[in-house]
Amino acid sequence: MSDAISTIIFEHPLNEKMRSWLRIESSLQQLEKQRHLDSQASSLAFFRTIAELIEILERGEVRSELLKELDRQQAKLKQWLGAPNADTAMIHRLSTQLKERSIALSQAPRMSRLIKEDRIISMVRQRLSIPGGCCSFDLPTLHLWLHLPQSTRDKSVSTWLDSLRPLKHALESILELIRHSATFTVKSSHNGFYQGNADDADLLRLKLDIVPDTLVYPQISGYKTRYAIRFLPMDSEQGVVPAHLSFELACC
Repeated sequence: MSDAISTIIFEHPLNEKMRSWLRIESSLQQLEKQRHLDSQASSLAFFRTIAELIEILERGEVRSELLKELDRQQAKLKQWLGAPNADTAMIHRLSTQLKERSIALSQAPRMSRLIKEDRIISMVRQRLSIPGGCCSFDLPTLHLWLHLPQSTRDKSVSTWLDSLRPLKHALESILELIRHSATFTVKSSHNGFYQGNADDADLLRLKLDIVPDTLVYPQISGYKTRYAIRFLPMDSEQGVVPAHLSFELACC
């Protein structure tokens, strides 16, 4: 994030499948940012994120849902081949990529097995629910591990994250295609409210200008075919929402 940003994109899932995928994507992105474990603070942030990811992966049939979506996206690409002025080279490239990532995901071990069964991760996970439960006297093994050479810790982290690569690559391909399946169109809210139909979309993407004098954010509710958007001021006491607020929306 930067002060130079003039617009921001908010995303809202329209089904449980997409909700899970966005949470997995967020966790994987955080793990990449947190992978340099050079202190107890940075290490605990990493372990909290990986514990949350394990919980998400254990809840549902993530692999089977992703494999179904990879097949669905491949079928959609084949349909595009018959469209006028279709970029056949790009379609073939994307189709090949989806097929390769589908094979890699289907052949990979259970996605959370390696990280769930790792001794260090398992010990830390057991203590994370206890307030302040990861002190050196609670986890002497972790305390020792954190004093090993940085290269040793880097190797462990690489092993953990490498086990998640098939998941990461499959999810990246799917979400990229879904996000680019619809274009942004200009909409306007009335007294801070807007509603519409999503036509079996998976994801709402809302692009909003950042106006320092009028900082507002969307509160989105929706499921399957219908959604509603209410814009609220960041300053709940003195902030105001314009009577007519222009924004861009894509139903993907």
